[in-house]
Amino acid sequence: MTMLSSLDLIRRVPLFSMLSDDQAQAIADSVIKKRFRRGEMVVEHGSKTNALFILLNGRARVLSADERGREVILATLHPGDYVGEMSLIDDAPHSATVRAEVQTDMLVLSRTDFARWLPEVTSLSYAIMHGLVQRLRAADRQIMSLALLDVYGRVARALLEMAEDEGEHKIIRSKVSRQDLSKVVGASREMVSRVMKDLEERGMIETLDSGAVVLKRHLASP
Repeated sequence: MTMLSSLDLIRRVPLFSMLSDDQAQAIADSVIKKRFRRGEMVVEHGSKTNALFILLNGRARVLSADERGREVILATLHPGDYVGEMSLIDDAPHSATVRAEVQTDMLVLSRTDFARWLPEVTSLSYAIMHGLVQRLRAADRQIMSLALLDVYGRVARALLEMAEDEGEHKIIRSKVSRQDLSKVVGASREMVSRVMKDLEERGMIETLDSGAVVLKRHLASP
């Protein structure tokens, strides 16, 4: 496999595709090369590394795990792929863990150098990027939920994500469609209806006359 130069690799990253030749060269001059051993962690779920990682060679896996240590593979990264950009854009912790599957060389761009080329925070383009990052994080959570949680857990997580805080509890103000909820959690409408009924009987949720649903604080551990 031909080793790509720093500039060639920068040119292949969509985030930098609109840069001028001088700008791309400046980015290429700012990166450092780092080698990760097989099995070594590149970024860890819930932490911040404040850097963008671009694969030069090798292979890495994007993983998510539940509290029992069960893992689901969200993606496999190959030369030219990159990771860490979401945290650099929204300044939130990493939504998944990335681990080198084989010995892997990466280019590392610091947050300071990355931010130099971002649009102004008040610009529309930055707002769009930030919104896309939030959608990607939601997609990661959905994939993990479908892979690792049972129907009860998926329904509970979906309800919690739909709700807003109100006093001691959370509330979903609009009527919750069992049909729509079944599509979100990847289960039959009948199964979702049974789960919702059981949650009500156990005092974890309450459906009001208006159709709104009140979520009790202990719903997080059904």
